Amino acid sequence: MRTLQTIGVPTKPLPEEVDAGVVALKSRTVPAAQAVAQSLAALHWLRAAGCKQIYFKFCSTFDSTSSGNIGPVTEALMDALGCDFTIACPAFPENGRTVFKGHLFVGDDLLSESGMRNHPLTPMRDSNLIRVLQAQTTFKVGHIAYDVLAHGAQAIRERIAALKAGGVRIAIVDAITDDDLRTLGAAVSDLSLVTAGSGVALGLPQNYAAHLVHASHAAALPQRPGYRAIVSGSCSIATNTQVLEFIKSGGPTYALDPLKLAAGEHEVERAVAWALPRLASSPVLIHSTAEPARVRQIQQQLGVGDAGALVERALASIASSLVHVGVTQLVVAGGETSGAVVQALGTTALRIGPQIDPGVPWTATEGGTPILLALKSGNFGAPDFFTKAFTLLDRHERITSA
Repeated sequence: MRTLQTIGVPTKPLPEEVDAGVVALKSRTVPAAQAVAQSLAALHWLRAAGCKQIYFKFCSTFDSTSSGNIGPVTEALMDALGCDFTIACPAFPENGRTVFKGHLFVGDDLLSESGMRNHPLTPMRDSNLIRVLQAQTTFKVGHIAYDVLAHGAQAIRERIAALKAGGVRIAIVDAITDDDLRTLGAAVSDLSLVTAGSGVALGLPQNYAAHLVHASHAAALPQRPGYRAIVSGSCSIATNTQVLEFIKSGGPTYALDPLKLAAGEHEVERAVAWALPRLASSPVLIHSTAEPARVRQIQQQLGVGDAGALVERALASIASSLVHVGVTQLVVAGGETSGAVVQALGTTALRIGPQIDPGVPWTATEGGTPILLALKSGNFGAPDFFTKAFTLLDRHERITSA
């Protein structure tokens, strides 16, 4: 599907040459009332644009707190749509996120035993999604088990009808393969609201197949020759591994020190000055990635929220400076960092391009300086993601030129 992702709620209508519209909000960790207000504004714009089905996307690790924001936002969207039932399914099997017996797994580990238990903002220490979501909502939460999915879309619809009859309004859905997500997509084609991680979207385009006449070139992007750079603010296990892999491959790397930032030292200027003579010969990586023990030490000294905001602002400023000196192909690692960077760049929308790794595409920016931008969740991507991203871009450019 030709997809346009806007940064925040736009003021202009959705262009006609778009099949799917996405409104990106920085609402995961803000107060619940603020997340609800942002989400309802996005809903209003999407409905005005003619969107037939609304999809509330949350993280595939379901990370949130006991007070939200997944539950409160889901409730508000359901009320606004007059929706009496929806699903909640963070599964993304190709990325190692599966749900079984209502429990979320990250790879072979329960969520509560994965690296997410040490997340600096939303530590997840309960793998039972029914229990996690029920703590956030006044709506009754139920379950659609894997053996139901195994019997196909009609069996799922029948289970939904039975849950609704029992007063359930939101159901956690098991899924362990991408085929499960495609089956689920067919089963929820009539729901006005779907809530899920990005994985369930695999099953939705088939419901609109008759209208997708431009599917063969939906991921085409313009060429943006120039310097290449990576900024990383994530401290997830996956991103730590990716940073180490980039270092092992000989990539030039600069590590930001949050304590120096807090002390007023000129870390941003120092990082940019370090990058300038290296950009012409290689992609450069500037990061604040650290092991959990180091992250806790920094948080104890600076405070959890202050430490995160300090690093985000610094990396956003660095990214903006790099683009100003000619970086046109930029990779950003970390969800919060990505939000800060697109705001600093003045980006208003992203045209979605080819996929680098499951759930992470290249995009072309609109608003501000036009560049190619890859925004990576901290937990996503293979160990060689950073080098793979630019290799894919080279291949895509050759195909486009041909």
